[in-house]
Amino acid sequence: MKIQVSQLIVRFLQQLGIDTIFGMPGAHILPVYDDLYDSGIQTVLVKHEQGAAFMAGGYARVSGCIGACITTAGPGASNLITGIANAYADKLPMIVITGEAPTHIFGRGGLQESSGEGGSIDQTALFSGVTRYHKLIERTDYITNVLNQAARQLVSDVPGPVVLSIPVNVQKELVDVSILDKLPTLKPPPKLQIPPQLLEQCADMIRQAQRPVVLAGYGCVQSAQARAELRKFSDHLHIPVATSLKGKGAIDERSDLSLGSLGVTSSGHAMHYFLQEADLIILLGAGFNERTSYVWSNGILHNKKIIQVDRNVAQLEKVFKADLAIQSDLGDFLRSINACCVPQGLEPKPRPDLAAFKQRIDQHNAHSGQIIFNEKFDLVKTLFAHLEQHFQQGIVLVDDNIIFAQNFYRVKDGDNFVPNTGVSSLGHAIPAAIGARFTQAMPTFAILGDGGFQMCCMEIMTAVNYQIPLNIVLFNNQTLGLIRKNQHQQYQARFLDCDFQNPDYALLAKSFGINHFRVETAADCQQVFAQADFQRGINLIELLVDRDAYPNYSSRR
Repeated sequence: MKIQVSQLIVRFLQQLGIDTIFGMPGAHILPVYDDLYDSGIQTVLVKHEQGAAFMAGGYARVSGCIGACITTAGPGASNLITGIANAYADKLPMIVITGEAPTHIFGRGGLQESSGEGGSIDQTALFSGVTRYHKLIERTDYITNVLNQAARQLVSDVPGPVVLSIPVNVQKELVDVSILDKLPTLKPPPKLQIPPQLLEQCADMIRQAQRPVVLAGYGCVQSAQARAELRKFSDHLHIPVATSLKGKGAIDERSDLSLGSLGVTSSGHAMHYFLQEADLIILLGAGFNERTSYVWSNGILHNKKIIQVDRNVAQLEKVFKADLAIQSDLGDFLRSINACCVPQGLEPKPRPDLAAFKQRIDQHNAHSGQIIFNEKFDLVKTLFAHLEQHFQQGIVLVDDNIIFAQNFYRVKDGDNFVPNTGVSSLGHAIPAAIGARFTQAMPTFAILGDGGFQMCCMEIMTAVNYQIPLNIVLFNNQTLGLIRKNQHQQYQARFLDCDFQNPDYALLAKSFGINHFRVETAADCQQVFAQADFQRGINLIELLVDRDAYPNYSSRR
């Protein structure tokens, strides 16, 4: 049976398990849109194509499934780039369908053409650095191979965005429906077998260590099995766990074995433990990146044994030499090491008193003036305390502000914490939270500053149009806070292009038809949590922050 390529693409999306696709139509993608009409796949009309990519990324991050977005040619496609780059950096599976001008006008100055011919914009070049696979489908004779390659990248060990660009005339061509039957079964690659001698060596290194510590990264968060096995490992052997920023939630941060997160914008508890106490560091799915490593400080790993485990072989020993490097799925590794703990005679270490340790560090920081937040941030701290206490069953927290949640919110079992760590783009939180809410029926919060809010606030209407519950926490200090802090610390307070005026957020919320809460005092904060419907409403919570309040850390490289 012959069907149009447009219908083939829709059926391919269904075969990938896509149930929701975010995007904006245009003339060059309408054939696919027409076949989406009766497909059962929910289409979500966004306000800007960048928002579509962020929504697809949020959907993929929280669900663990493939996110999807669709746009037309030209600016429709180019507006996606930042969102695609974010997914690429976070290794999120995302399929992107874009239209393209008809092939017969390639190189002739066609409207919105991006074929790269005749001096036109080269879309392949634009996407090449931020996709795992990109193909401009100019003919149908190789479409089976294209879909095969796309599918393999989406389910690979290291997934990422896949972009298929289809000229509008090609969308209307006929192909045999049996093409879909020729595609391989879409399943993850087989698990890597861990050689027994490596497990034995790992167990021996743990046995010999006096004060081992785990640094858990994003790899542990991605796997429910890894999280469960990490808790078992930590509890059985009394090994403290620190996390990277992306790894928050790998262990319940209320645990007496949690050190919180390691990184330049954190409290410093984990860093001081690494420096003062640890003799063995076990890195589990954690990249030793700029933020985590304190700009690759040698002191954190100095004179310590290092075990590194990661599913991505490219991450192993990327920036340091490990005593033992193992490529493995984190869940499989932890399950295997837990299974050999008893047979290998791994006895629990003396349980560290982390509460006393943290208290000593806090006292030291207070005496030396190294506390990150002064009393001007008490209201922010109060809000996150309410947030932690109010939702015992868990929330989705999409965080663009990072430093506040990193220090003031303890991620617990059941939470899904999504920090903006990809390319760290402003304007990410609201659309990503909307995408997450399409796949997870939990109270969902977008945390961001007023600068980022103005980049993406119109996507609130997407939530309104589709009746998607959403809670937006907006820090209003009328400035680009990080820029102002750096200009204060490093450029003699020569403030330029960081301050601005905001709209009246109460009136803005009213125009959207959503609820507004203004928080200026602790009593205001308490009232929000007494009155707001966080599960079913759309709420804008505006919290005032002093423009001249600066967190006490340095961003200097």
